[in-house]
Amino acid sequence: MTAHVHHFHLSLLIMLIVTASLCVLAVIIKMKNKKGPKLLEREKYNSTLTEKMEEVQKTDSNIFNIWPYVSKLKSAKVLSKKIKDNDLIYKVYRDSSQKFEHILLSTEDKNNFVSIIVNKKRKKTIGYSFLDSDERYLNKNIA
Repeated sequence: MTAHVHHFHLSLLIMLIVTASLCVLAVIIKMKNKKGPKLLEREKYNSTLTEKMEEVQKTDSNIFNIWPYVSKLKSAKVLSKKIKDNDLIYKVYRDSSQKFEHILLSTEDKNNFVSIIVNKKRKKTIGYSFLDSDERYLNKNIA
């Protein structure tokens, strides 16, 4: 009878080890497949620009909620954690069709920005891009 009990305990221990190993493996696979913020290729970024990008007031209540995405950018070290959230938004632009929103975020270099591009109609973030103050976006395409 003790041999059966010993065999039963050994079976439970093996099942516990196998289950724990599968859980650890699942967590590792999930972490490897975790998507970070998407850096847009220039072509994709340009496809979200129109002839007239209208500046939107930062206080506009219709601005897309970017803060979960900002956290991802900070975790990926795209944005510095040194800049306070209330100083982060530099300017907000919307295309004339009201489909895309470009939210320019300040960086530690005052001449460079991170632009978060949002598809407002689908209510989702498309990705981000790096801009400098010499780009035409900041200088010419403003309504």
